[in-house]
Amino acid sequence: MNNQRVLTVLTLLNLGLLIFVLLQRIGSVKASGAETVLRGRALEIVDSQGKVRASIQVVPKGPARRADGSLTEHGEQIFPEAVVLRLIRPDGRPSVKIATTEQGSGIDLSGGIDPTYLVLSADGGNTSLTLTNKDGRGQLIKP
Repeated sequence: MNNQRVLTVLTLLNLGLLIFVLLQRIGSVKASGAETVLRGRALEIVDSQGKVRASIQVVPKGPARRADGSLTEHGEQIFPEAVVLRLIRPDGRPSVKIATTEQGSGIDLSGGIDPTYLVLSADGGNTSLTLTNKDGRGQLIKP
């Protein structure tokens, strides 16, 4: 009879300890504060196959480079630091690009057929709109 009381008391103590530990765990799962800022050097959104479909990044000052690191058609021309948002097609080509630098900003919209695109640019004190159709014929509009 005495052993049964001891076992009952130990069982109740174990149950109480279990409840205490579980309540502590539930409390620690909650957010530790009201953090409202996500910080990083770049953000990439990928699809179900792991391909980057959207990105935002700060591109350092320097020559323009392709994703593989090779120089673009601009060669060694130095461009200022830029913040760039890209929305990327399933084939890996950016179809929407919004960029800004200290000198100005621009929006590039690409069509589904190369080289169809539209470029809206405000650079320094100049603005322009460039339209290019699928045949490569273009029109530059400046005020």
